[in-house]
Amino acid sequence: MPHHASRHLAEGPRVGIRHFTYEDGAEFTARARESKDLHHPWLFPPTTAQAYTAYAGRLIEDPSKTGFLVCEKSDGAIAGFININNIVEGGFQSGALGYGAFAHAAGRGLMREGLDLVVGYAFGPMRLHRLEINVQPGNAASIALARGCGFRLEGFSPRMLFVDGAWRDHERWAITTEMITGPGRHRGPGGAYA
Repeated sequence: MPHHASRHLAEGPRVGIRHFTYEDGAEFTARARESKDLHHPWLFPPTTAQAYTAYAGRLIEDPSKTGFLVCEKSDGAIAGFININNIVEGGFQSGALGYGAFAHAAGRGLMREGLDLVVGYAFGPMRLHRLEINVQPGNAASIALARGCGFRLEGFSPRMLFVDGAWRDHERWAITTEMITGPGRHRGPGGAYA
């Protein structure tokens, strides 16, 4: 099932990140189907070839989005995905993150390592200044990931996003380059910024 053809854009001890390809469809959709219980009601990644092609196409072709697959270095298996949406350049230099782990990788710290890599890539080669994560208040795992990677809680937005048939409240988490490169800032245990 794992796809080995693409080179990693950045690597940590256990995972590397790389861009989506159309060839990842079979593995990605199989993992998404295996992970439905984990993802519901928070997110709904594509579970069919046709849906994956449309989803990946937006991440590959739309300059206001980019997607990263978090892959285990040991065998190339896709552990999860992290997308940067709504990329705005100019004076804003910002993007909004969305992410999900697949069931076989959940709870192993792989997404934390992957999110640290994506943040580094976004603030490095992509030259972004700020990343935001919008999380439903009940999604404890996603909030723990944001907090563990050094994002700060900035606010609460009632009925912010339409998810699973209704407008849902979201907490707004963010990180800026100054939070990880300013005086006294350094990577702590597990890659989080302290």
